[in-house]
Amino acid sequence: MATVEFKSLAKSFGQTEVLHGIDLQVEDGEFIVFVGPSGCGKSTTLRLLAGLDEVTSGQILIDDIVVNNLEPKERNIAMVFQNYAIYPHMTVRKNIGFGLRTSKLSKSDKEKRIDEIAETLGMTELLDRRPGQLSGGQRQRVAIGRAMVREPLVFLFDEPLSNLDAQLRTQMRLEIKKLHQDVGTTIIFVTHDQVEAMTLADRIVVMKDGHIQQVGTPSEVYLKPANLFVAQFIGAPSMNTLPGEFADGAVTLDTGQLISTDVKLNAGKVTVGIRPSALVPANGDETSILEGRVKFVEPLGAETLVYVDIGNADVIATVPGRNPPEVGQQIRLATLPEEISFFDTISGEALM
Repeated sequence: MATVEFKSLAKSFGQTEVLHGIDLQVEDGEFIVFVGPSGCGKSTTLRLLAGLDEVTSGQILIDDIVVNNLEPKERNIAMVFQNYAIYPHMTVRKNIGFGLRTSKLSKSDKEKRIDEIAETLGMTELLDRRPGQLSGGQRQRVAIGRAMVREPLVFLFDEPLSNLDAQLRTQMRLEIKKLHQDVGTTIIFVTHDQVEAMTLADRIVVMKDGHIQQVGTPSEVYLKPANLFVAQFIGAPSMNTLPGEFADGAVTLDTGQLISTDVKLNAGKVTVGIRPSALVPANGDETSILEGRVKFVEPLGAETLVYVDIGNADVIATVPGRNPPEVGQQIRLATLPEEISFFDTISGEALM
């Protein structure tokens, strides 16, 4: 296990700067997930840490040792790629053991190590098969096994689940989570899928355009987003955001509706944010904050998403799966005061 630190880490390709001096401390044994849209710099950060690309400026430290000038093999890091990168002509045993080719272990110790990894990953019965005889999830486990067999200081995962179908992705998420719980090695995981980030991470690093937008636990980035980008990127469906103007203890939305608040805000343009899961039908005499007409319903089983036209804007609310409102029906919506976020409309920053 190891700590990892980025100090003012920057990377340029020619005249194009893709990382703008990021700073981050990864604790020993922590599971960190980098998440963000394509081109945000998350995979570049991983490649710099692995030594596959050269740092333009700044430092990378592993256990307080600067590794900028070390070769990849000298960093004691193992990386699992999106495309598995396993050898089709080799058996599972040989693919896993390939990571030990330069090891000074005896042949018997190498075989013992391979058997231990195969048992951990539930692949003992597959050791004599070739990749062509395996499912996508099994091939990914082979790639993970080849990384594990070296006992690295840090595991790096670069979108390892993106080629799998939905059911396999769920299964592999659980297996990677269990792997971390069992071995405790520091893991840095890159994905564009915010569900993967939320379910796997101890802390999430949200990136955009080569900048870190927020670092926090899944709960922190979901409930207290640092800005509008994080609010809308994290969560499915995205947070409802409604522009308005604050004055005299209330926000008048551009739709004309009024939201009262005890939060002390500076007068001026603000954006109100409410998660769809927190926006629900008002019951009886309960005070509503929004009203409108149902445009669409999207059944998801236990719950139904309801798209509501509140006048010049749409919001998404959540209702129980049974007996959802009908399209065209008028509906009143309520939420708890603590579920409402406020953002500066111009800068996008959260207002406390």
